[in-house]
Amino acid sequence: MSVAYIFPGQGSQYGGMGKDLAENSPAAREVFEAADDALGFSLSKLCFEGPGEQLQLTENTQPAILATSIAALRAMEAEGFPGPGFLAGHSLGEYSALVAAGSLSLTDAVRIVRSRGRYMQEAVPVGVGAMAAVMGATLGDIERICDEASQGEICAPANINSANQVVIAGHAGAIDRAIELLKGAGARRVVKLNVSAPFHCPLMLPAQERLALNLAELEFRDLNVPLVTNADAAVINSGVDARAALVKQVSSPVRWLEGMELLISKGADTFVEVGPGKVLSGLMRQISREVKCLNIEASESLVTARSAIA
Repeated sequence: MSVAYIFPGQGSQYGGMGKDLAENSPAAREVFEAADDALGFSLSKLCFEGPGEQLQLTENTQPAILATSIAALRAMEAEGFPGPGFLAGHSLGEYSALVAAGSLSLTDAVRIVRSRGRYMQEAVPVGVGAMAAVMGATLGDIERICDEASQGEICAPANINSANQVVIAGHAGAIDRAIELLKGAGARRVVKLNVSAPFHCPLMLPAQERLALNLAELEFRDLNVPLVTNADAAVINSGVDARAALVKQVSSPVRWLEGMELLISKGADTFVEVGPGKVLSGLMRQISREVKCLNIEASESLVTARSAIA
């Protein structure tokens, strides 16, 4: 058995996340306490109790998901789970994966992702950008239609999640045009997403430039476990490469499908989604039915996953 730990990104948040872990695992509870101290406010209370409208603000969402993911990881370690052979994280989850790899400290990670969320929100005025999920169309057709719909604006793939699901991002008008063109071209389903900004497209370059300055000030140690990056779908081991990957991913598409196929080609046969939700587990079932998928977000799933891996 070769195990890969994968960490979720935005879209995985929900009220009460991490509460069960903190109540049942001292190791998980310590993560939330450390995150609270690092940020200077009670992130744990926001995770456990809400209110939802505050939790959904991207500058709160990002550290909340990261803290919950690392709390789940520390609970796993305390239970004696076998260490992973590979790591990966979807968008924001790449920061969680780097904490898991020993490259980035938890304190630095929760602080920087809070800034990341704010920079991404401020990069594009509300209403100027948009995103849409496309199901049942080939990547080639999506790229062609995005080019046709752009008309001088930005419209491009942002998350290449599986062969059946691609998210596009860009200017709102261009995304609206692409939606109609994709429906006309026979896409099975196209859904405009309720997001606060058009992530992982060139409209995020202002956020990327601001974030790069902050990331340059942080210590990135070489990784204890190899990690597959979002922007290049390539394996990295060095802290230098880790920092560069985090800068590049802000305005680049998340090449999740390629990354997971690479891990499978390297022998990974068990994927453990560490953190809130089951989004990545669902994507993995679209990518390959030959691998085992588990998720850990609460004490019950911790027990179930431990039995499955054993």
